[in-house]
Amino acid sequence: MRAHRRIKTVLKWLNQYFIFFLMVAFVITCCTMLFVSVLRDTLGITLTDANISAAAKITFLNVALLSLIFTVIDYVRRKITVERPVKSITDAAEKIIKGDFSVRVKPQSRFGADETFNRIIDCFNKMAEELGGVETLRTDFIANVSHEMKTPLAVMQNYGTLLQVPGLSEEKRIEYAKGVAEGSRRMADMMTNILKLNRLENQQIYPQTAEFDLGEQLCECLLQFENVWETADIELETDIAENIVVKADAELLGHVWNNLFSNAFKFTPAGGKVTVTLTATDSHATVRVADTGCGMTAEVGAHIFEKFYQGDTSHSVRGNGLGLALVKRVVDIMQGEISVESAVGKGSVFTVKIGRC
Repeated sequence: MRAHRRIKTVLKWLNQYFIFFLMVAFVITCCTMLFVSVLRDTLGITLTDANISAAAKITFLNVALLSLIFTVIDYVRRKITVERPVKSITDAAEKIIKGDFSVRVKPQSRFGADETFNRIIDCFNKMAEELGGVETLRTDFIANVSHEMKTPLAVMQNYGTLLQVPGLSEEKRIEYAKGVAEGSRRMADMMTNILKLNRLENQQIYPQTAEFDLGEQLCECLLQFENVWETADIELETDIAENIVVKADAELLGHVWNNLFSNAFKFTPAGGKVTVTLTATDSHATVRVADTGCGMTAEVGAHIFEKFYQGDTSHSVRGNGLGLALVKRVVDIMQGEISVESAVGKGSVFTVKIGRC
């Protein structure tokens, strides 16, 4: 292998030298013939065969020497400006192939640097950074899914074991069976949200836009939680403007309102209040969902729309951290805006703004 590479390198050198030799020979020959012709016509000098032979030998040596110098100069130039950056890029690419996404290629120095290579290196580094981010998300996704599945599976396993105890009372049997059902329902909800989010992120769900009354949709979604707020003794206050027509996908927006209402009632203690308002301008409709629950810190609020992120690290409140990520994706598809304002102990306010028809 090494002998083959050496032969290949020598042949490359000879080929380069031969190209320069022909170029220099052609240029020097043309210039010499022109010079001799002008000199002979101007001074009337007669050139003998001996003179021409001596001049030809000197010229040949000059051509050979100049060709060698140009070959060396071109080799050094290519080594610095072409082969060095290409090697650094290929070496980094091989590391990325092996899974090392932390590799970065240093830009070429100003001396002998080709701006084209620096642009390629800049794009390469950005690509490596994006690939590293995707790999991190993939790893986190797998870890989070595994963690979220582990909890309900453990609960189901424990309750399943308890159900096998001989002489179990009917009351306990029903209690443990409900625990198994709750664990399976939680896993089913998580899988459903994962599939929905995956389809939304990969644009496998395309919005089916149609005109509809947004106020009516909000009221219909709220009625689904009537038993929740009555059981938890939560006050519901609404200020929904009438005849606010929007052009959007009603089914996708329904996911947004259901998730926001569910979170509002879930995090609001007994005796608290949830407020839903709808206002509009000529171009936008704005929905605000406010609660008097536990609220969150600014740090939590900055990550609240990320997949699997939960501000309650103890997992004392049921959830899997996918609802708000789903909400954010739907709002983005609708080319709308969503924001949150919150303070610990004072509650949270989610504001959704979507375009009108």
